[in-house]
Amino acid sequence: PSPAALWRPSPAPGNAVSFIRVGTLDTPDRLPPDLHIFTMSKQPWVVLPPGAPAVHEYYDRKDYWPAESLARWRALREKMRAG
Repeated sequence: PSPAALWRPSPAPGNAVSFIRVGTLDTPDRLPPDLHIFTMSKQPWVVLPPGAPAVHEYYDRKDYWPAESLARWRALREKMRAG
């Protein structure tokens, strides 16, 4: 079997941003998801908690991210465009 990836680069900024795969941590239950994505293809045995934020496919950042996170994302994109 191949080893599990611990992180992956973000598609937009490449190696400038990485996403940690929470399931690879020692205590993943300490970091529950902020939003469940691609729920239209989840298996029937995957039960989301009542009231959990969820979307059928992907999401628009401005609808779910805090203002501070959006500002950091914009600053990163501007920095990357500038080279």
